[in-house]
Amino acid sequence: MNFDFRNWQIHVGTPHPFNAERPRPDNGTARPDPARYYDPAWARQEWEKVFTKTWLLAGVVSDAPESGDFFRYDVGSESFIIVRAEDGSYKAHYNVCPHRGSQLVLQPFGSADEFICPFHSWHFNLDGSNASVTDKETFQPDVLCHGTDLSSVRCEEIAGLIFISMSNDVPPIRDYLGDAADHLALYDIGSMNVVQHKRSDWAANWKGGVDAFYEIYHLHSVHPQTQCLMDDRTQIDLFPNGISRQFVPFAQPSPRYADQQTVNAGIKIMLADAGIDPETYQGTAQETRAAVQQAKRARSAQYDLGYEKFSDTQLSDSTIYGIFPNVQIGCHPEAVFIHRFVPHARDPEQFTYETIILFKHENIPGYGAPAWMGLAPGTDTTGKTRPEIVHTPLGEPPHLGEVLDQDSELLPYVQMGARSRGFRGPLWSEQEARLRHFHVELDRYINDNKEWGK
Repeated sequence: MNFDFRNWQIHVGTPHPFNAERPRPDNGTARPDPARYYDPAWARQEWEKVFTKTWLLAGVVSDAPESGDFFRYDVGSESFIIVRAEDGSYKAHYNVCPHRGSQLVLQPFGSADEFICPFHSWHFNLDGSNASVTDKETFQPDVLCHGTDLSSVRCEEIAGLIFISMSNDVPPIRDYLGDAADHLALYDIGSMNVVQHKRSDWAANWKGGVDAFYEIYHLHSVHPQTQCLMDDRTQIDLFPNGISRQFVPFAQPSPRYADQQTVNAGIKIMLADAGIDPETYQGTAQETRAAVQQAKRARSAQYDLGYEKFSDTQLSDSTIYGIFPNVQIGCHPEAVFIHRFVPHARDPEQFTYETIILFKHENIPGYGAPAWMGLAPGTDTTGKTRPEIVHTPLGEPPHLGEVLDQDSELLPYVQMGARSRGFRGPLWSEQEARLRHFHVELDRYINDNKEWGK
C-alpha cells in the first residue's frame, strides 16, 4: 500500500485549471515550541500582532442583505457591528459608544435606521457618524470636540463573504486572498443563506482546532467510520499569506479500507445526494465517485445549475480552503461549510468552535446540502428564516454530529499533552503541510517580519 503523497493523482475527467497543483514554498522542518498552545504571553502577542493586524471573516452577505440590516461579530475582547449602508456597501464599527463605553448592539442580528446607545440614548447613523447627543447643552464644547462618532474599521466584501480588519496596513481583501478569491467566487456564496449556525466552547487552544481541521491524517484513527467513503489521498496546495487548499475525494473508500467493492451505507447516502437510487445502482464502491460526478452534471444540464464551471472533482469531493488566521471553508456546489476557530479573550486553553452552513435553495427533486454536513431533519433550507445561533458551553456535549463530537472529545487531551515536559513540539508530515504553512505564517507575524504575498 503506497501512501507517498507525491503519487496521489486524485483528479479525474478533463484537465481543469482550477485543479492545478501549486509549487510548494519551502517552509522548513523546524519544530516549534509547544508554549504557543498554552502560554498567556504568547496569546497576548497573537492578539496584538495577528488578530488586530490581518483580515478576519466577520460574516456573510445573506445576514445583511438590505440597507440597515446588521449583525454583530465578536472576536477575542472586541465586538463589532457590521451593517449594510444606504449605498449598498458594508460598514464595520466597534460596538462601543464613545460616551461611556456601553455596547450599542446587544442582539446577534437586526435591522435599524440608526443605532441608539441603550445607556444614555446617543444616536448614530449607519455610517457611524453621530446623529444626536442627549442633552448636548450640558456638555462643554471642548469635551465633545474629542469626537462623538463611532470608531470604524476597514470592511470589504468578496465572494459573498464580509471581512473586517482593525489595521489600515493590510492590502485589499482581493489581494490578500489572491487566487482563492476567484476560486471561492465560483460557488456563488452570495446567493446562499445560512441554514445552520452553531457554536461550542472547547477546552483547547484555538490553534489546536486549526491543526485538527487542516489535515485528514487523523481520520483513520479518530474517525474510522469515515474510511468507507473518504479517500485519504488528497492534494494540498499552499498559497501566499498563509492560505491553503485541500482536495478530499468523497464517494470512494480509503485505500486503508478493506472492502473496495461493496457499496456501503455511507456511499449510498452520497449516491442519494446526487439523485442516484442506491438500491438500483449496479456499480462498485470504486465506481461511485464517477457516478456521482456524472449524475450531478446531468442534474445541472436539466435544471441549468451552471456546473460547467466546476471540475469533476469539485462535484463529488470536498474542496477546503484555509483562510489565515482562523477560518476554514469547505466548498461544494450545493452548500458551503464555514468553520471559525475563535480564541478565548482571556484563557489560551479555551476556544469557541463555530460552524456556519450556507445553502442555495433550488426547487429540484432530491436536491439538498450534502448529507455529511449533518443538517437536522426538518431544517428550513429555503432561506426564509435565519436560524438562531445555538451555543453550547464548555463541559456539555456540542451535538455537532458524530465526527465533530469525536474531535471535541479528543482535543482537550491534545491540549493537556501540549503542556507535558515530554512534548517538545509537533513533528509534521507532508500530509500536514497545511499546518506547517499556517504556523510559519503565524511566526512571521509574531516575529514582526511579515511581508504580504509571501
